[in-house]
Amino acid sequence: MAGVVLVVLSWAVLAVTAYAFVNAARQRPDAYPAANKLTKPAWLAILGVSGLLSFVLGVMGMVIAAVAAGVYLVDVRPKLLEVQGKSR
Repeated sequence: MAGVVLVVLSWAVLAVTAYAFVNAARQRPDAYPAANKLTKPAWLAILGVSGLLSFVLGVMGMVIAAVAAGVYLVDVRPKLLEVQGKSR
């Protein structure tokens, strides 16, 4: 049963990380510095590497990916949308 929960959790973390990566890729590059955040390539690297680490490191990688995607979605994305004048 615990194995099934870990598999479902790993797929959920991967899906959220992939969504965050695609969303980060779709934002304008100039919006990142305007929002006083790291650059677009830096966020793409953080999200991409953390997604890969979720496969390599197992549970620890899932934690890293979840934190990276969470920070992007909760902190960076709203600021980017605000700077670009888009609604949430």
